[in-house]
Amino acid sequence: MSVTGSRIAALGHYQPSRVVTNDDIAQLVDTNDEWIRDRVGIASRRIADGESVADMATAAAGKALANSGLSAADIDLVVVATCTSIDRSPNVACRVAARLGITAPGAYDLNTACSGFAYALGTVDHAIRAGAARNAIVIGAEKLSDFTDWTDRSTCIIFADGAGAAVVTATTGDEPAGVGPVVWGSVPEKSDAVRIEGWQPYVAQEGQAVFRWATTALAPLALQACERAGVAPSELAAFVPHQANGRIIDGIAKRLGIPQAIIAKDIVESGNTSAASVPLALSKLVERREVPSGAPVLLFGFGGGLTYAGQVVRCP
Repeated sequence: MSVTGSRIAALGHYQPSRVVTNDDIAQLVDTNDEWIRDRVGIASRRIADGESVADMATAAAGKALANSGLSAADIDLVVVATCTSIDRSPNVACRVAARLGITAPGAYDLNTACSGFAYALGTVDHAIRAGAARNAIVIGAEKLSDFTDWTDRSTCIIFADGAGAAVVTATTGDEPAGVGPVVWGSVPEKSDAVRIEGWQPYVAQEGQAVFRWATTALAPLALQACERAGVAPSELAAFVPHQANGRIIDGIAKRLGIPQAIIAKDIVESGNTSAASVPLALSKLVERREVPSGAPVLLFGFGGGLTYAGQVVRCP
């Protein structure tokens, strides 16, 4: 039976147990809870102690695989979106595959920073449509605490650690595709706006430049993802953007004109987890049963590069 596309079969997520509140951050730098909540919309974040990107990616992927009803033997492709893996080789995808007992999959890491999960989902959808894979695990995992300057109040209030994962399978016959066409791109001339450079780097960013770009340029691109999927914005059950900043999320959602949709605001309790933020937030919505199975959800990632990517998916 011919492949018609792909769909998300199941989701899973993982966060470290250590919770760091705004009051905790205020012990490190000159800031306070009210300022952080007003500026970026964050109340707390999770920070990993002794856990690697691969550890968190494996935990999230294992949960997604268990929720899917498939086994490790069914998986033939593993893709990890991350910009914070310290090890160059082996890549995180191979480590995840080894730990989950997945034999001989295609395995690669992808780095487009905060848009990484949507990019990875797009490439996996293409691979499945082309017949190069049938069942895949797509993971966004970050340990941004390794790259955070805890003396810089403009960045240490924002970043956090975690992972989210999706099992993506082929659709065949009369089954409709559950992953819509990806809209992706970049603004290379502004690539210095978010940086992790050098051998012992810290995250640095031009916050105002990113804010202006995100709140003015991205809504029309997100609407293109709806158009390509044949879904009207008024039909969306939820909008899951990159959890960059509460004010950015609100600004994009307002320009989309989707008052009926649930707007994911996991940033409040999880902070900015870069490539992990979209699957982490989506997995929580599904776990809490806030979005019905089969309902259309707009995913949209954006950030370092500057890169962006998004697609409409059907909720598993």
